[in-house]
Amino acid sequence: MTVCVGLDVGTTGARAIAITLEGDVVARAERPYRLSTPRPGWAEQDPEDWWHATEAALEEVASGHDVAGIGLSGQMHGLVCLDASDELIRPAILWNDQRTADECAEIEDRVGLERLIALTGNRALTGFTAPKLLWLRRHEPEAYTRIARIMLPKDYVRLCLTHEWASDVTDASGTLLLDVGRRAWSDDVVDALDVPASWLPPLLESPDATGACNSLLRGTLVAAGAGDQPAAALGVGIDRPGRLSIVLGTSGVVLAALPEYAHDPEARVHAFCHAVPGAWQAMGVMLSAAGSLQWFRDTLAPDMSFDGLVAEADAWEPGAEGLLFAPYLAGERTPHADPDARGAFVGLALRHDRGALVRAVLEGVAFGLRDTLELMSALGVDTSVARVSGGGASSRSWLRVVASVLDIPLEVTEAGEGSAFGAALLGGVAGGMFADVHEAVERTVRIREVVEPDASWQAAYDELYPRYRALYPATKGVLR
Repeated sequence: MTVCVGLDVGTTGARAIAITLEGDVVARAERPYRLSTPRPGWAEQDPEDWWHATEAALEEVASGHDVAGIGLSGQMHGLVCLDASDELIRPAILWNDQRTADECAEIEDRVGLERLIALTGNRALTGFTAPKLLWLRRHEPEAYTRIARIMLPKDYVRLCLTHEWASDVTDASGTLLLDVGRRAWSDDVVDALDVPASWLPPLLESPDATGACNSLLRGTLVAAGAGDQPAAALGVGIDRPGRLSIVLGTSGVVLAALPEYAHDPEARVHAFCHAVPGAWQAMGVMLSAAGSLQWFRDTLAPDMSFDGLVAEADAWEPGAEGLLFAPYLAGERTPHADPDARGAFVGLALRHDRGALVRAVLEGVAFGLRDTLELMSALGVDTSVARVSGGGASSRSWLRVVASVLDIPLEVTEAGEGSAFGAALLGGVAGGMFADVHEAVERTVRIREVVEPDASWQAAYDELYPRYRALYPATKGVLR
């Protein structure tokens, strides 16, 4: 059977899938790896762990199939540094690492905030790649002087797979070094930050081939790929304006395809290149979405399944009698660009049990997504319907909460593979299975069900949302 393969180099593991020309998923494999937090607010991984997990996952899904092409996606913003011999210099610093607040201020001072937003579509945030480079220069100068080239997580896997050094414009959009409107590295920003241009990889559009596999699946073409969020949007069929993509993954994302390049002058949402050649997207990100429920389960109920916890939450009415959860466990990005933001349960009473706490977590994440939805609506984006993916999307109860808080229907696709599915479509285009991205989406993406808002919950959530909005400013000075 001829298939295309998608690989997602995620935060918790590498996931590979194989799909047919009709979009049927015929093989899945996932290999976990470790996250290191050597200091509070730090998040690092060994890129070699990504590669070993990739080898195992790809070998499993490719077995017995004729692979036409491979597409890559991965966690965005991570900094991988190699020396002149292509040896790793240090562990990768990840997207959810919060150590670079000082460097973000330095970047906005060096470039100028308005100019930075005009060039890159974004302001300097701790998760982005450029602040990590400045942090290395300041705090680990010996490592910094050894750098010969840098890359993003999925692109390190590409280097191991094909021996090709390259990236794509969607992933590069999250470095703060790309002129997003021109879809090219920004000479102005690179010069202002004194970053050698020779460190930056060649850029391609997402479905373009970047070479072929050298050992594993030798000769198979590998697409440039995309960052995990553009890939996830493509995987649920967001190849044109008209629908939102909502991701309930470790982080939470609301993404819209744009008819042309545009950025928010206040950079409240990100402006990135889309995985569709010549297209752009607007995106808001909350750092702890399904990650909030993961934290709750791991910390307070390690012997419980997620389904069991959500079932306990179902016993409570909307709002859980006034209990609110602020989901800022790892700082926040949208709408509060604050690495020091912290989470909280507010409104606890003697009647509240574990199910009430879980209900508050589910609703707090939904309110966080609504923050971005409100910004998108203010920017003129069509917010009338969304397609949903990510691990949290497997819970119909949670989707019912999200649909009701956002007051929009959520379309669930047949293949809930998110980023890996979008990556597979890009691999299919590179390998000749599809003529272009639009054909790939049209042939493979199908809707399984639609989760509608619950009208009986609307009044409760409309009353709770302003109270949720008040949590961040009310707790900001207390929870430092």
